[in-house]
Amino acid sequence: MEQIDQREMLTLEHYLKEYGQQAEIFAGQLELLENGRMEALAAIEALQGLLQSGDGTVLLQIGGGASMRAQVLEPEKVLVNIGADVIVERSNKEAVEFLQDRVTEMAASEKKVAETLDRLRTQMNEIARRIEQGYQQAVQAERAAQPSSAPSDQDA
Repeated sequence: MEQIDQREMLTLEHYLKEYGQQAEIFAGQLELLENGRMEALAAIEALQGLLQSGDGTVLLQIGGGASMRAQVLEPEKVLVNIGADVIVERSNKEAVEFLQDRVTEMAASEKKVAETLDRLRTQMNEIARRIEQGYQQAVQAERAAQPSSAPSDQDA
């Protein structure tokens, strides 16, 4: 077992802290992607349901936990944000296809971020194991340096 010096311990602790911060960022990105994917799936379901319902009545959330029934005048026309605050009008079917593509992209991004997060956590575990090993070595070295407090034969 290789002895760990103080400088290496400090470096390892620094890396562990940095990796922890990176892991938080990746976990946040993962959560944002998941929320975006769930929103897109809900929008797809709503758009498909709107065409099937026939009367065009939807439940409109107006904020503060309040909702009201509203009638969609043109359920076939959908305004879609395609990015960078650019909004275009699409048919219901085209909007659903666009959202399905977005869901696929977000799922692929989620997978990549999750893999990166897993690799980062593996590295963090290895660093933590190495730090723990260093602390155990330091404690053992300190115990070995202390004089023995066992009773001698003369005390008996």
